[in-house]
Amino acid sequence: MIPEIELKSTGEIKLFQEEKLRELMAYVAKNSPFYQNRFQEKNIQYQDIKTLEDLTKIPVTTKNDLQKHNDDFISVDRSKIIDYVTTSGTTGTPVFFGLTDKDLDRLAYNEAISFACSNVTPDDTIQLMTTIDRRFMAGLAYFLGARKLSAGIIRVGAGIPELQWDSILKFKPTYIIAVPSFLLKLIEYAERNDIDVNKSSIKGAICIGESLKTQDFSLNKLSKKIKDKWYINLFSTYASTEMGTAFAECEYQQGGHHHPELIIVEILDENNQPVKNGETGELVITTLGVEAMPLLRFKTGDVVQAHHEACKCGRNTLRLGPVVGRKEQMIKYKGTTIYPPAMYDLLGDFPEIKSYVIEINNNEIGTDNITIKIAVKEQSKEFVNQLKDHFRAKIRVSPDIKFVSFDEINALKFPKLSRKPMLFIDKRKANV
Repeated sequence: MIPEIELKSTGEIKLFQEEKLRELMAYVAKNSPFYQNRFQEKNIQYQDIKTLEDLTKIPVTTKNDLQKHNDDFISVDRSKIIDYVTTSGTTGTPVFFGLTDKDLDRLAYNEAISFACSNVTPDDTIQLMTTIDRRFMAGLAYFLGARKLSAGIIRVGAGIPELQWDSILKFKPTYIIAVPSFLLKLIEYAERNDIDVNKSSIKGAICIGESLKTQDFSLNKLSKKIKDKWYINLFSTYASTEMGTAFAECEYQQGGHHHPELIIVEILDENNQPVKNGETGELVITTLGVEAMPLLRFKTGDVVQAHHEACKCGRNTLRLGPVVGRKEQMIKYKGTTIYPPAMYDLLGDFPEIKSYVIEINNNEIGTDNITIKIAVKEQSKEFVNQLKDHFRAKIRVSPDIKFVSFDEINALKFPKLSRKPMLFIDKRKANV
């Protein structure tokens, strides 16, 4: 189920996207109050935006724009909106998105071709280990995508390893959708209850929310821990509510594939200019085919690297590597720039650490300060020194380490109404 456009040459893909872009410009100029005002303020004639290069004539759209003018992005009569979702609010106030019937069809199509990209077929059954409620777009997308693909789906929801294994043993799904660290909890439960994970029906996991790879696409510590015990395929995905689109890995697992019929991608530097091939920058997206709340040049806040070489699977679309970090979560610590994923990987080197959260705060002189709260079975000064030495060796600085209870970690990781674990807590804005 590979869309024909994804097998075309890069030149043909570009022409295809430019035709879709012109349709989008006419649509937002007619229907979007936000972009109507933006075009008028900046004296932009939508007819002048004809090529992908012309996009630079349009100012970027920011998360602040969405927060301040949320209603102005609605481009249809409210009666046409049949589903509402909200962003997770990981880096700011959550915003809502409305979806029309057409938008839900687009969401289903996106997830169906993303599943197919990761080798899921109509003969497979998927066990969903994330929430489908709490205004969470991803859970809804997975359900709709499975239906579109004609695959089976079991909606178990998040957590509860006992219920997950009961469903696996009873219904025999072939794929699971989960946060990678939860797979470790499934393995631990299986080991305690004499379940052989490698004799189960599961052959692959679609993983969300946490990275599985390093920038060269080798397995990171988390995925190595999983695959050391459970011999299943692990597929990385990247998506967001704002784009309503996923970047899914194929069987060659060299980055998430772009769906050019659904989204235009730019990788921009600090000055909102395109980076050179091979350089990292902020992912900026323009949605295609969205009816209720289309976006032009939306800054996702995620720092990524694009890969443009043709993939062995036959697709000629660009691929996104693992997210380097979120721009809002960039830490300047003792002259070194750090993103949280680098620290997650280092903490994964220590099996003694059963759970953790990273807190970033402003110290008394106004610079960033990092505290890592860890839960371990046995506390010792020697272990703290070992952990700090490891950080110094790998990223040249060492954070403060604080032992706390498992209950305290869980309270921090799973705040009320949270839809996913919070490993990074940024308190800098609260103190400004």
